[in-house]
Formats: sequence, structure tokens, C-alpha cells
Amino acid sequence: MHDELDLTQARWRKSSLSSANGQCVEIARVGDHVAVRDSKNPSGPSLVFNSGEWKAFIGGAKNGEFDLP
Repeated sequence: MHDELDLTQARWRKSSLSSANGQCVEIARVGDHVAVRDSKNPSGPSLVFNSGEWKAFIGGAKNGEFDLP
């Protein structure tokens, strides 16, 4: 289960293209999962994806699936 994943030792990183205003997300690879969190609220909730879910998300983003009209 994703919610049982221990993120206490996760090494979080954000894009080198992120701006200095703090409006960023951070990701961490934890085993075969990827966790995503809001950089302004590091102790807040995280979204956790297994490798298949993460690949599908990245593929959709690259293909414009989430572009706003």
C-alpha cells in the first residue's frame, strides 16, 4: 500500500528550472515508488506513485494530456 511507505529518509529534489518564489513541487524516489510533495509544506501530505503510475503520468505530461485549454 502506498500510504505505508516510509518517507522519513527520502531525498527530496526539485527541478533546476524551478523559480525562487517557492511555488514548486519536489519528488523523491523511494524504492520502486516516486513521492511528490509541495515544497512550501514539506511536512504536509505527499502523493505516492508506483513505477507504472509514474511512467503513465510522465508520458501523459509529455504528450500534452494535462494541458489547459
